[in-house]
Amino acid sequence: MTRRRVMEIVPGFISWNMILFLVWGGYFFPIFTSYFILAFDVYWVYRGLSLTVAAVLSHFRMRATEATDWMREVRGFGDWEKVRHVVMIMVANEPLDVYTRTVEALTVQTFPLKQIAVVLATEGRYPRGNADCEILKKRMGDKFGEFLITVHPADIAGEIKGKSSNEAWASREAKRILVDEKGWDIQFMTITSNDADAILHHQYFACMTFKFLDDPNRYERFWQPAIVFYNNIWRIPAPTRVINTLSNVWQISLLSRKDRLVNFSNYTASLVMIDKIGYWDADVIPEDYRVFFKAFFKLEGRVEVEPIFLSSSADAAESISTWKTFINDYEQKKRWAWGVSDLPLFAEMYFKQPGVSFLNKTLRMIRVAADHLLWPVNWFIITVGVSIVTLVNPVFKRTALGYMLPRISSGILTVTLVFLAILLIVELRSRPPRPKDIPKWRVWLTPLEFVLMPVAGFFFNALPGLDAHTRLMLGKYIEYRVTEKVK
Repeated sequence: MTRRRVMEIVPGFISWNMILFLVWGGYFFPIFTSYFILAFDVYWVYRGLSLTVAAVLSHFRMRATEATDWMREVRGFGDWEKVRHVVMIMVANEPLDVYTRTVEALTVQTFPLKQIAVVLATEGRYPRGNADCEILKKRMGDKFGEFLITVHPADIAGEIKGKSSNEAWASREAKRILVDEKGWDIQFMTITSNDADAILHHQYFACMTFKFLDDPNRYERFWQPAIVFYNNIWRIPAPTRVINTLSNVWQISLLSRKDRLVNFSNYTASLVMIDKIGYWDADVIPEDYRVFFKAFFKLEGRVEVEPIFLSSSADAAESISTWKTFINDYEQKKRWAWGVSDLPLFAEMYFKQPGVSFLNKTLRMIRVAADHLLWPVNWFIITVGVSIVTLVNPVFKRTALGYMLPRISSGILTVTLVFLAILLIVELRSRPPRPKDIPKWRVWLTPLEFVLMPVAGFFFNALPGLDAHTRLMLGKYIEYRVTEKVK
């Protein structure tokens, strides 16, 4: 068994043992297990407090950023007209209407469109995408400085089919055409990874230009907007709306936590840096954390992620029926949780790059490892931990600690209801207005939807996370699954 394979077993082994510890620990060591649960409850309150403070700060900074005239700020730089933005829109088998909406949103950017290059990155295994993109190019191609269509070949040896390999192909093609053939200055170019359904705020590239020109370390930076699932938030079923609401406030809060911020889903980087590190990797499924740590270690720990306090509004997982929507959401969360498969590689990078600050790389590794390892565990400890201990050990339940344990745990966690209320207010103030076809009573019932949180949290967070960890532990590697999009 190789060292890499051993390291792939570790995350699932840890997750399962932490969950099963509630059973055997509750039976053999009930007092220790009880204090462990209470300590975790306190930790959860701390996480809730830090999340709430960060979300509130981010909310107000987003409102301020939206109110700023970024083109006026940009014109203060003498060389702003040299800047070019390449937007890779990752197209697989989504309906044409989905990415037409995305390109149409780009046409209202306040930054000059002739300084923006659109790259529709299609897949050879989905020929319909290429044909549809040609239609879109005829309709809107002349609005931008360049409008390219790339076709990622269907079968390249050593590649894994998915977003990352498509990004690798499209970005190299964009560099070859725009820089090598057309002579664009790579020193003044950014490249944005944009999902087919993700709609950028209309000031995004104006703000991005200011941040790029204002940063002396621009060639060692990623820039991250807030990823919010607002395109269809009013349309999806209540259980998945609850999960996506929590995801929205989490992503908003991260913008104020640079110590935890890693580029995710849709983000921007300088093309100089992407070219220097050898572009995206073509042999992986989760690509966002991978490209960050690849850059971080190759550039000796100097790479940071800078927040852009503007939104990138995407589609929450959805399908043509409620049941299929649930399946879609589950599969999407499992794919996100599959990011745990990168931990063995990150560990190897950690030990093979002695030039990186020990404290910097250690803190980053601890944070990313803790987030992934606790992903499937949090729900079990917080929601059913106390019940498991008292169920498997009825004798302990009759002791003073056993009797008081549910009450103490409930008292601690009750504090988080205050945080939840604040987060819900932040999210509702950020959420787009109710569509006319959605009845008003749906808005009034929104707070009541959160009674579904324990069940929704299990099926659309803990279970897909545990599924991903278990598959990695058993060597049952998943294939990239394109999330279905609904017109």
